[in-house]
Amino acid sequence: MLHKVGHLSDIPEDDALTVDVEGRPIGVFKAGGKVFAVKNICPHKRAPLARGTVQGTMLPTSCAGQYQYGMENQVLKCPWHGWEFDLETGKCLFGVSNSRIKTYEVSIQNDEIYVDV
Repeated sequence: MLHKVGHLSDIPEDDALTVDVEGRPIGVFKAGGKVFAVKNICPHKRAPLARGTVQGTMLPTSCAGQYQYGMENQVLKCPWHGWEFDLETGKCLFGVSNSRIKTYEVSIQNDEIYVDV
C-alpha cells in the first residue's frame, strides 16, 4: 500500500527524512539523484539508521595493498558501529553479517514521495 511521506524538499541536505508509517520507523534518503526508503533500525544493535551517512565504500580487490573506492551514494553507514548496507538491496556489505535492512519501494509523483509498505 502506497503512503505519502512528504515532499522532495522535505529531505534535508546530507540527512534523512524520518517518518512513521503504520507503526514502522522509516528513513528516507536522497542520494545520487534517487530516493531510497529503509526501515530506520540497524539489525546489529538497533541504531537509528537515518542518523547514518550515505556514501561510498572501499571495494574488495584481488590484490593485497590495493584500494579502490566505489558505490558512491549507494551505501548507508550505521551511525553507531559503521556497518554498511547497500541502499538498493539492503544487504550488509562485505561479509560482516548475513543481516540486511528492510528496503521499501519509493515512487515520486509531482515531487511528492510515496513509500510502498
